[in-house]
Amino acid sequence: MRPMLATRGTYVPAGSEWLHEVKWDGMRVIATVRDGRLTLHSRNENDVTVSFPDLQGLAGRATFGGKDVVLDGEVVAFLDGLPVFGALAERMHVAHARRAEQLAATNPVTLLLFDLMHLDGLDLTPLPLEQRRQVLADLVEEGPRWRVPPAYDDGQVLLDATRAQGLEGIVSKRRGSAYRPGVRSPDWLKFPHRPTGSYVVGAWRTETASRRLGSVLVGEPTEEGLVYRGRVGSGLAGTAGEALRERLAGTEVEDSPFGTEVPREDRVGARWVRPEVVLEVASLGLTPQKRLRQPSYLGVRTDLRPEDLLLLEETLDG
Repeated sequence: MRPMLATRGTYVPAGSEWLHEVKWDGMRVIATVRDGRLTLHSRNENDVTVSFPDLQGLAGRATFGGKDVVLDGEVVAFLDGLPVFGALAERMHVAHARRAEQLAATNPVTLLLFDLMHLDGLDLTPLPLEQRRQVLADLVEEGPRWRVPPAYDDGQVLLDATRAQGLEGIVSKRRGSAYRPGVRSPDWLKFPHRPTGSYVVGAWRTETASRRLGSVLVGEPTEEGLVYRGRVGSGLAGTAGEALRERLAGTEVEDSPFGTEVPREDRVGARWVRPEVVLEVASLGLTPQKRLRQPSYLGVRTDLRPEDLLLLEETLDG
């Protein structure tokens, strides 16, 4: 099952028909507890259970009273009380159980649950959000690595508070909205403080006077092809750049995968790659030339494929 998605809002709605939640800087997952076992699937339906052994306690029968459930939530890595996507990126791509256990001991994650879709075989998705959240709150006992965060009535106050606290933003949801798997719905509106986005790597370049990866050229998938959005170098120093180069190994191609022109100053020394790897990038928005302004690498999005970004764009346009 794919999660329901929010559209970008233009103003925070007011009134009793809306509730408002903190927008967490993490990895969206569908969590299923069946026969006392937890499985986790990413937004593109990949099984990521092995990456997060520290969340297995959620399946304890004391929490759900032996009931099977399907939940929607966000896996978050907290540093000094704030969610940090870079810390989570170290965890989300791990496919070996032993390594995952080691990382869980030094860099634990928390699962923040905000919706309930199925309960003991009953489909709750047609029910109003407010009812689903109430059942969820009654059902889930807070644990060391999971909890149900609160919802708020005043969205503007929450937006101001999250900005002051350095959080990612808020999501406003209609209390009466049904859960629509895989749909980007206007019933859920997101208001991020920090512009971040997911982009596809089309090439990499070495650092000056070395063979280390120094920057990557990224683009945005569209129906017309991969649209060039700029060169990202900040955040790729040291081990981050080496890890990304290893991930790109074996994907080099002769021709540019971009469907639009790459400026000469960016393509000099570029090593073209198959457009397969998705990155999360922070920026100050786009320049008048539609390039990322002061972009900074945050991590690899192993939970997303390039075609997922195209599907999201098509949904937004429609």
